This record gives sequence, C-alpha cells and structure tokens, in this order.
Amino acid sequence: MSRMTSRIQGPVAVIGDVHGQMDQLIALIEKLKRRPDWESRWLVFIGDLVDRGPDPKSALDLFCDLLTEHPRTALVCGNHELAMAGALGLIPVPEYAAWPKRWVQDYGSETTFASYGVEPGDLGSLRDALPQRHADLLAGLPWAIEHPEFLFVHAGLDPNTPFEMQLRILKQKDFTLNRPPWLCSKSLVNADAPPGCPVAIVSGHVKVPEVRIAPKRILIDTTGGEGGDLSCVLLPERRVVSSGSDPQSRAQPAGGERGGKSWWKIW
Repeated sequence: MSRMTSRIQGPVAVIGDVHGQMDQLIALIEKLKRRPDWESRWLVFIGDLVDRGPDPKSALDLFCDLLTEHPRTALVCGNHELAMAGALGLIPVPEYAAWPKRWVQDYGSETTFASYGVEPGDLGSLRDALPQRHADLLAGLPWAIEHPEFLFVHAGLDPNTPFEMQLRILKQKDFTLNRPPWLCSKSLVNADAPPGCPVAIVSGHVKVPEVRIAPKRILIDTTGGEGGDLSCVLLPERRVVSSGSDPQSRAQPAGGERGGKSWWKIW
C-alpha cells in the first residue's frame, strides 16, 4: 500500500468517527455514490475506524477497497488507530507509552479482536490475523490532512500554540509522545483556532449531539461509536449528509456564543 495522502485540494466529503459501525457507514457511502460529483470529490475519514462498534475489521476492509475503487480517499489517524498500531508494534512507540495495556483495557478494543476472530487481549494472535494491507494502513496514517481551506485532524489543535508550529509537529509524527494531544485530547474539541490559523479545523474524537459548523471550527462525530446516525460534511458547501434522514438546509445559527464565537447547528 502506497504512502497515505496528507495533502488534498478540491471538494471534500469528510466522515465522522466510524468505530466499526458498518450499517451506518454503508448507508452513508451509498448516498455519496449517488451524488453526481462522487468521482471528483475527496472522501476523508476523520479517524477512529476501529474499536467500540460491531465490526472494525470490515471498516478497515471497506476503507482499503475504497482506496482502489475511489483513489480520492484518505484517512486521518485517530487515537484508536494510534493505540492499535502501538499495541501491535506497527509503529515505533516507546515502552513508557504502554499502548498494549492501554489499548486492551481502555479503548473498547474487544470488538476489534472479535471482528478478526481473536480472543480479546491476545495481541500476538491479532497481529498474526491482521491482513498485510491493514498493517500497512495503520502504520502509515498521517496525523493531519492539509487542504487550502481546511485542516483535518482527529481531535483538534492547541489554541495557545502557533498554527505553523503545530502543523510542523503533525507532519513529523512524533511517536515518542505519550498521548499526542492532536489525536487524544478531549479538551481541544471546544478550543478556538490557534494563532495564525488560516483555515477551518475539522475534527471528530468527541461525540456531539449534532454537527457543529463555525467559521474556523467543524465538529463531526455524532455517534461516538455508540450508535445513531453517522455524519458527513460536504466541503466547501458546509452541508451535512447523514446515514439516516438528511437535514433539509444548510447550517443555521444555533444561538448564543461558545468559546467567543458563534456556533452553528443543522436544522
């Protein structure tokens, strides 16, 4: 499998955290395929294909198939992909990160083991059962995907650190970090854009009741791997497509201020 794409341009359909929820994902992909711009639109997954939901293996299979069928497909590394890759020795993580123990105990990984037909916690058997294309995918995921108008990153950016500095770290993928905040920190979800940020930050990671769209911030995880409708946002239109019933209009003001800026919701 070739190196994962980390720079894109053009129209995008960005999909929230899947967590092995295949029924919702298939319904959403079928909707997108019926659009006349399917071939020209990038399909970006915001991370967390694995864990919690019923069939993580099939989610990885579907993504790998899409890479062949629809080359404009990309995936940002989520904290669950990072934990799985670290636990299975697919990336060069230090021992103090303790990913094997943390992934098995804290990440809802039981469904991932089960989807490969392996007993929960049996890391050796899971590594043996992992198709090579899955291993290559997990080992090579970018921590962010750049677009002229957007930055796709699983959890968000630190509002107190300059944008260019964070982007440089994200490109380097420093695996010595114990819990990279851009992939793991829940506090970044409600954070403002950092100094000098020229684009809108698009992220998932934490479940929100509905897609939130603001000038510099878009939050798209509406399931948290716990069921419900999986959401996708069409960009630059900022229009929502759902695995269930779609909203009938563009984002509208939700009222009030959050973090010093207007937040938006889909009616």
